[in-house]
Amino acid sequence: MKKILLLRFSSIGDIVLTTPVVRCLKQQLGAEVHYLTKQVFAPLLTGNPYVNRVFSFNMEVQEVLNALAQERYDWVIDLHHNLRSARVKWALRRPARSFDKLNLQKWLLVHTGIDCLPDKHVVDRYMDTVRHLGVQYDGEGLDYFIPEAAELHLPDLRADLQAGAYVVFAIGANHATKRLPQEKIVEVCRRTGSPVVLLGGKAEMESGRQIADQAGTHVLNCCGQLSVHQSASAIRQAAKVITHDTGMMHIAAAFQKEIVSVWGNTVPKFGMYPFYRTGIQRNTTVESHDLPCRPCSKIGYAQCPKGHFKCMQDIPAAVILQALK
Repeated sequence: MKKILLLRFSSIGDIVLTTPVVRCLKQQLGAEVHYLTKQVFAPLLTGNPYVNRVFSFNMEVQEVLNALAQERYDWVIDLHHNLRSARVKWALRRPARSFDKLNLQKWLLVHTGIDCLPDKHVVDRYMDTVRHLGVQYDGEGLDYFIPEAAELHLPDLRADLQAGAYVVFAIGANHATKRLPQEKIVEVCRRTGSPVVLLGGKAEMESGRQIADQAGTHVLNCCGQLSVHQSASAIRQAAKVITHDTGMMHIAAAFQKEIVSVWGNTVPKFGMYPFYRTGIQRNTTVESHDLPCRPCSKIGYAQCPKGHFKCMQDIPAAVILQALK
């Protein structure tokens, strides 16, 4: 039995996207799988039955290097591939394989419009990193495990809320250019025709309150009030999910949910679109096509670099509603 360390430091969506690698290593090799991530993201993995041990650090990887060195890993699988992960590999001096981030190809698409990216999801590229061990993707999609104590009892949120009878709208995203303008979210929520639960972090608390106030009493604002696991539980029990290009999108895909994914400055071509089990496709992509300035970044900006924000402004609420129905 091999002992393998996986490196992926952030963030929610990226860590969820590594779960097929974890599962396949455990099931196909019988490996002892350890995982190193940032402390804030460690709870995402503590309930995963395919992970034997989670190591985490707060500020710098040096905090855990001595403990990692004592494990004498057979392989280090670097699914982050940056200077920090290089420091871990250098310190451990163990055989290692690193994920190809295709940074040059992404740069070319963003800055020149030249598309050299493979038509391949990032999960399949993660799996390439362990192919030399004889591990193959099993077709079972993403994993997300919710601790029993974090499962939501929906009537605790609102008395009339029932599983399978509401829509989740994950309104957050780390960068503003990934988010619909607030007035469009209000219009979509107002016209859904069914209860809507708004999900987001503390940064979305005020916008969530404003959206719920303007859209109607059928909209429940849970932004900033739920943990990630509780948000995942709300997604698991929803009928459908509307989401930006963010971690909640990947959690929804892990539960095989029908998704309406709304894309702004980023594009599915980067390989981060919803990933389902083999043979299942429940995502509807909504985006502005044929904008010469899109994608303007592989991550995002605090505001549109061009000033017009057409990638989101040009998406009619009616298109999202039609995709939802």
